[in-house]
Amino acid sequence: MKKSKKEAKKLGKQVENTEQVEATPQAAVLAEVKEDLTAEATFETKKRKLAELGIALLADPESNIKSLKEMLQFCLDGDDVLIKLGLLSLLAVFKDIIPGYRIRLPTEKELEMKVSKEVKKMRFYESTLLSVYKAYLQKLVLLEKKSKFQHVAVRCICTLLEAVPHFNFRESLLAAVVKNIGSQDDVIRKLSCSAIKSIFLNEGKHGGAATVEAVELIADHVKALNCQLHPDSVEVFMSLSFHEDLRKPGEPDKESKVKNKKNRKRKNAEEPSQLQESDRKRSKKELTAKMREEVTADYKSAVFTPDVKEQRKMQSDMLSALFETYFRILKHTMLSTAASSQANGTLVDGESGAHPLLAPCLNGLGKFTHFIDLDYMGDLMNYLKKLAAGGSNSDNSSEKCAKGLTVSERLQCCIVAFKVMRSNLDALNVDLQGFFVQLYNLILEYRPGRDEGEVLAEALKIMLCEDRQHDMQKAAAFVKRLATFSLCFGSAESMAALVTLKQLLQKNVKCRNLLENDAGGGSVSGSIAKFQPYATDPNLSGALASVLWELDLLCKHYQPAISTIASSISTMNTSHNQVYLSSTSPQQVFRDLSLEQESFNSKPDLRKSNNKRKRGTGPSTLATIEENLNSTGSLDEDELRKKLSNHFNLLRDFKENEKLRNELDRTTSALQLYEEYKKQKKKTARRGIKIGEKGV
Repeated sequence: MKKSKKEAKKLGKQVENTEQVEATPQAAVLAEVKEDLTAEATFETKKRKLAELGIALLADPESNIKSLKEMLQFCLDGDDVLIKLGLLSLLAVFKDIIPGYRIRLPTEKELEMKVSKEVKKMRFYESTLLSVYKAYLQKLVLLEKKSKFQHVAVRCICTLLEAVPHFNFRESLLAAVVKNIGSQDDVIRKLSCSAIKSIFLNEGKHGGAATVEAVELIADHVKALNCQLHPDSVEVFMSLSFHEDLRKPGEPDKESKVKNKKNRKRKNAEEPSQLQESDRKRSKKELTAKMREEVTADYKSAVFTPDVKEQRKMQSDMLSALFETYFRILKHTMLSTAASSQANGTLVDGESGAHPLLAPCLNGLGKFTHFIDLDYMGDLMNYLKKLAAGGSNSDNSSEKCAKGLTVSERLQCCIVAFKVMRSNLDALNVDLQGFFVQLYNLILEYRPGRDEGEVLAEALKIMLCEDRQHDMQKAAAFVKRLATFSLCFGSAESMAALVTLKQLLQKNVKCRNLLENDAGGGSVSGSIAKFQPYATDPNLSGALASVLWELDLLCKHYQPAISTIASSISTMNTSHNQVYLSSTSPQQVFRDLSLEQESFNSKPDLRKSNNKRKRGTGPSTLATIEENLNSTGSLDEDELRKKLSNHFNLLRDFKENEKLRNELDRTTSALQLYEEYKKQKKKTARRGIKIGEKGV
């Protein structure tokens, strides 16, 4: 009994201890839950308070302008979510209540003057709005440096710049946005570039002043970072628009001329006795003129309609900053490629990491080339010639500096040179033969997966199709080179080359001797009798001594359009595809037959022959592919690749089996001959034995 009582006491103590131990974590958990609930409750109350303040401001901003400071306090909270909500709420409020004019705070003299209650109320409203707006922008700039608030801060800055580009502190907004146009973050870069483009496109909101500031800031940014930016940072210049009427300063009006003549006559007719009266009248006129100037200045600031002189000045500032940026990019490209070629010996074709801004720079020069001053045209053409001469074997070091450029970039240099020449045809006298030589060599250096076919098609259109003056030797060389090019590449590239070839033959009648199949081709008409296919100069290729045998192969092309145009060129038949070719450029043809839109529909007679050939063993692989293409119109690349690989594997097996059969036939025939030889040998041996027996 005593032992049982002692054990019961021990068990009771252990139970009490376990209850005490279990009570302590439950209390901690309850405390944590209470803290979470209170935090959620405070967060909900703060959210509700922020919403109430925003609604009150949107309803009556003049009476509730003090609420802006309270909303700004939410951006200083410790909760990240609440800070983001505060930033976005203030953004919505500022977009709605910011006036359509620029606020000018009153001076000290104006503050000392007695004004009405309405004026005091308006001054208080404007000063409070401006001070809170300034603090809000400073907060955005600080939060932009933190990764967790970066996207929200950049979105707020870009939205404000798009919505209120006329308002105060525009300079700080532009500086923050321009700094991010070359960011590695895609979201930040796209937001910044879209904001800059909206500034360029909507000049009515700010009168064009923000456009000038943005272009100058981008030019300084490119200079500071030594042209090592994302291409989108210079691509935004393509959204700029200039006025042709503002290129030349206008002449004075007739009324102003008449007034000047009258004033001169009055001055000459004035006598010394009338000088005092004239001085008084002049002073009155000067006062009235000053008053009018002040009124017109206030009117212009309110209406945002600058006069012609201001517009001309702003446009000249924009053009100077724009072309300064473009020329800096060209010069940096030449220097960087020259330095890298000296350091590494030779560069691999296609290394364009050192000049990412060259492509948008060339696009911009091609668009705005008619605004370039004629004094800089010679330098620009020299730059373009050196950059385009990347594949030449010249010993000149200046022409070796472009070996790091891609084929597309070098073709773009040729395109820009022709656009510059056409826009300033009367003022420039430049020999473009070097660019034709580069095009002649770059046609064979083109690679579909590496280079842009659209650029090649544009070069063919501008340099060959639209150019009216062609030497016979040069035209024949390009005809032969384009025919060779059509055999090597896809349908889109081949079609663009054949369209260009057709137009060259239509313009140059003597080059149609290349269509003759007699020995020597058109060598009678040419000064060089021997054809040199590896010549780098089209004038020295001797293409008139060759024949366009490539057209015979192209007539059997799987693409019906290419086979049709090839047969039309070979016979120069005007009834086939003549209207289509005359109104179609190589660019349009390339777009129509690009790899994304190509249907791979072959000729119907091939499908019928394949079906007849495989009728005993079931439908062939190519026949099934064509049927699927005709039924669906398109096919997945993976499925097409698998079916074609299976088909060509079967063909390869057939060829291997054919070789084995031939070898088997040879061995069997050799064995048969050997057996016959043995039989003949046995017969001769038997005859010899019989003859010997008779002799004995």
